[in-house]
Amino acid sequence: MSTLTANDALPVAARSPTGGAGSAESLAARRRLLGFVVMCFGMFMAILDIQIVSASLSEIQAGLSASADEIPWVQTSYLIAEVIAIPLSGYLSRALGTRVLFTVAAAGFTLASVMCGLSSSINSMILWRALQGFIGGGMIPTVFAAAYIIFPGPRQKMVAPVVGLIATLAPTIGPTVGGYVTEAMSWHWLFFINIVPGIAVSLLAWMLIDIDKPDYSLLNRFDWWGLLSMAGFLGAAEYVLEEGPRKGWFDEDAILMLAVLSVGCAIAFFARSLMAKNPIVDLRAFTNRNFAVGSLFSFVLGIGLYGLTYLYPVYLAQVRGYNALMIGETMFVSGVAMFMTAPVVGQLTQRVDPRYILITGFLLFAIGTWQMTGLTKDWDFYELLWPQIFRGVGLMAAMVPVTNTALGTLDPARLKNASGLFNLTRNLGGAIGLAVINTLLNDRMDLHLVRLHEAVNGASVAATETLDQLTQKFGGSDGALQALKQVSMMVRQQALVMSFADVFWMLTVMFVMLAAMGIFMRKPQAAGGGGGGH
Repeated sequence: MSTLTANDALPVAARSPTGGAGSAESLAARRRLLGFVVMCFGMFMAILDIQIVSASLSEIQAGLSASADEIPWVQTSYLIAEVIAIPLSGYLSRALGTRVLFTVAAAGFTLASVMCGLSSSINSMILWRALQGFIGGGMIPTVFAAAYIIFPGPRQKMVAPVVGLIATLAPTIGPTVGGYVTEAMSWHWLFFINIVPGIAVSLLAWMLIDIDKPDYSLLNRFDWWGLLSMAGFLGAAEYVLEEGPRKGWFDEDAILMLAVLSVGCAIAFFARSLMAKNPIVDLRAFTNRNFAVGSLFSFVLGIGLYGLTYLYPVYLAQVRGYNALMIGETMFVSGVAMFMTAPVVGQLTQRVDPRYILITGFLLFAIGTWQMTGLTKDWDFYELLWPQIFRGVGLMAAMVPVTNTALGTLDPARLKNASGLFNLTRNLGGAIGLAVINTLLNDRMDLHLVRLHEAVNGASVAATETLDQLTQKFGGSDGALQALKQVSMMVRQQALVMSFADVFWMLTVMFVMLAAMGIFMRKPQAAGGGGGGH
């Protein structure tokens, strides 16, 4: 991948090898480039913190003496707060300026990380995790917008692999990093490791970021009703999607009430966004054809990114009995594949129709999930190797053209707001995808259990022989009871493995359909088209 230089961030007219004006512009360009690197590091921290904690929830639960019902809130509170902050960041970035918003977000994220690590109760942990998610969420879309502002024109195609790699690599390697940190030190250091880089990012962001000017008048016209309706809509929806599969969806009164609240707030939010003079989220960005199509594909990418990052560890933990460190080591393959693919995709975007790259990406996704349809209880690192490689390569091949399609042709004035919406679609795709995946796993497991119980009975020669062998193995007065229990566990494990295979098959169908949709896409206009693609 060709290296982004300070000269790439300059308009052509300003690239003068001599003269004071050219030298001053070159210095400013270097400063913008360094500021962008700092922002990328901050975004990496914010995204990494989602999955780095998910791999060690059992250790956190033990350390805080939390119940099984309480510990999921360590993740849920972060996700709910983050999903509210992401679309809000566009408005705040215009009002406060990128430098102030990013510096405050980085400093607040660091402080909240410290407080999470010092938490001694589950309630205080949930509080600080929510604050951490809300503040950290402001960094993510800000980086996407800054990338397309700092690097105008053709160089946008080279920025997308960098930003896309960070956005997808961080959650992919999260279980690996979390496993190593928890094993080597303790779960407290999942949060304390943010302190030094967080302070560095905060200070450097304040000194280096200088890409726009604040418009404080927007604060006087802040749409509080729009914020409340958006928070109710997205927050309640995130809770329903997180907790629904675990609590039987609408069989739980709280889930039903929050679903109704989400729908009501959604109606109010969309009405407010379309009628208010200064809405906190300008939905008119979706009138741009390229942005709307790119956001749709981003939604599906969220399913692939977060869904598969969830499925592999669950299989390895529940079927193979792996701990957090072993899961992280197995999952590291996808991260390596993505890292090696990013420069290749960056070069291809300069030479190949992005639609072909996008279609190839989703087909590689489909190949990886199709291979997993043959899953058995004995699959280990080497059996999972190629599916993970296909997943990593496919994710990068799809992410880059999707990002360029969605943001590469927008007018700079619309980028900040659109970046928040674009990132929101990916997160919502992940949330909805996880809810659907969990529901499918539960439903298919129940179905397979019924069918296996029908097959494993007294009339089955294989079942009878297995039961007799186990009874002899255990021996003693309760040998028959232990043997029956062992067979029951074997049946449940097989039903679980079969349900995993079913989910991977359904994901394969979805990715093939998305690849087919890519055939009917229009070729995006060149980057910097100033809002083309309507």
